[in-house]
Amino acid sequence: MTKTLWSKNYTLVTLATILGAAGGIAGNFALSFLVYDETGSTLAAAILIAIEVFPNFLIPLLFSPIMDRLPRKPFLVGGDLVNGILYAAAGIYLLFQPFSYTGYLFFSLLLASLSSFDMLAYNSIFPRLIPDGFEEKGYTISTMIYPVLNVVMMPLAALLLDVVGVAWILIIQGALSVFASIIESRIDLVEQRKTGGHFSLSQWKNDLVEAVKLLKNDSGLCSTYIYMAVTNGVGNAFSPILIAFFRTAAGFTIGMYSFFSAAEFIGRSIGGFVHYHIPIPPKKRFSFAFFVYQMYEAMDMILLWLPYPLMLVNRSLCGFLGINSAIMRQAAVQKYIPDDYRARLNALNTVLSSAGLCIFSLAIGALGELLDYRLCLTVGGLFTSVVLWATVWKNRQSVRKIYETSDSEENL
Repeated sequence: MTKTLWSKNYTLVTLATILGAAGGIAGNFALSFLVYDETGSTLAAAILIAIEVFPNFLIPLLFSPIMDRLPRKPFLVGGDLVNGILYAAAGIYLLFQPFSYTGYLFFSLLLASLSSFDMLAYNSIFPRLIPDGFEEKGYTISTMIYPVLNVVMMPLAALLLDVVGVAWILIIQGALSVFASIIESRIDLVEQRKTGGHFSLSQWKNDLVEAVKLLKNDSGLCSTYIYMAVTNGVGNAFSPILIAFFRTAAGFTIGMYSFFSAAEFIGRSIGGFVHYHIPIPPKKRFSFAFFVYQMYEAMDMILLWLPYPLMLVNRSLCGFLGINSAIMRQAAVQKYIPDDYRARLNALNTVLSSAGLCIFSLAIGALGELLDYRLCLTVGGLFTSVVLWATVWKNRQSVRKIYETSDSEENL
């Protein structure tokens, strides 16, 4: 029998992911407009963003030791089921009661906690649902789901917002999440319980310390986590700087900035298609990834110094290169991590990424008060490039072991 990526389990988890992502994009779009319409405050929206980051520090650390000891499928199914019930309940509430910003703050914290839990469960179980030898193709598909649906669902969500309103969008989102959990329940996966009896607090602490020690002693994995936390944190911190630049610089508009997303999407789509059909040979993965990382930082450094058409080319090229390196990194890292450590190590990665987002958002934001906006991107890109050489390149032999696994993918 010819092996294929589209096994029963991979097909089911992909379909469930599509349903959940479609509902999530529409729901978040509707809620973002609801908050602004009801409060008229950008600060109110900013507070919500800060609240949504907080659970990423706590939830992964709290639950990852348990996930590494118990079957993970119930966590995945149960998380989407609860998520669907909560969104549907919120929609029904808004049909009969007025919006409360204070109430929504608590609701948003609950949803963010559940989202963090769901992501941990998904990242822990997903590698086991990809047939052996198809890791990169599997991650190519999963990585492209959200960008593609974002383009499709944003206009549809805007239409639904005018036609049916926020409440019914949330009810639809709840229904999609429940359907996703039903689909996930049909995944056929044998998982062993790794603990017996009562799971104690001392066990939880020991398991977490054990994962921290493993990460600390693995220079390749540690370097990869640190660099990604820095580059993603700095990259996300550039968003307010870019908005300020396009709002204030002569000859530029916010509308022009909006095309950045389209340019990057085109680059990501082409890159994903190419990577799916022409995977990079194992022995060239590290060299290619390191080249992409250098290019990405250089592109950020020069972005705002370019004429506008070249800015769009810059973003499109970053999308093309970035999707390729992201697919390789996700597939390589998840295959490299021992299965019984996966939830805990993914949790530590989430915590590092969240810390990077918080720290560099404040740092780049403060820098924007002192320097020209173009210099902010140049300084941020230069700093991240230094971190790249001080981590990934310094420990290149260890990082290379992660990227250059010898197993090859078979054709579909």
